[in-house]
Amino acid sequence: MTEQRQDLTDQALWHEVAVGDRASFAEVFDRHAGAVYGHLLRRMGDHGEAEDLTSAVFLAAWRRRGELRIDRDSVLPWLLGTANRTLANRRRALKRYRALVARAPAPPDIPDHADEVAARLDAERRAEALRRSVGRLPRHEREVVELCVWGGLDQQAAAVALGVALGTVKARMHRARRRLGTLVPEELEKDR
Repeated sequence: MTEQRQDLTDQALWHEVAVGDRASFAEVFDRHAGAVYGHLLRRMGDHGEAEDLTSAVFLAAWRRRGELRIDRDSVLPWLLGTANRTLANRRRALKRYRALVARAPAPPDIPDHADEVAARLDAERRAEALRRSVGRLPRHEREVVELCVWGGLDQQAAAVALGVALGTVKARMHRARRRLGTLVPEELEKDR
């Protein structure tokens, strides 16, 4: 800033700003940005917010440069008044935002599917172990298990399907259950 420019009052500078002189506006900014920032910092206590609002105040001054009338040779009163209004607007907006968030419905409880998935995987592992175990049974016992357990037939219907006596089906089923009692745990151990 030259000596001559420093001697200019805010009112003289603002006449130049009003017609779009950016250099004059930069001089006004240099003169008063610290005071505006300090004012906002004391009111808010947050450096970042004070910087943001200081920028907003000077943006408003530039936008309204043709309307602004300076009283008593200083633009600072207008800038501080604009800072107060800008801060009030920011606080109102924050209050509206918080009220909106408070009214917003809570997100739905999202169940944890991990237990369900783990149970399903465990069931699939046990079913595969059972299938392999049934596959290791002698053919005549495997057929009874397949017809009665997997096919849903009762023992009498299985006897008819196999062409054997009901007692034979009962004996084969008994032996198959006993063998599966040892085969299934063996197959499950193989999976670990």
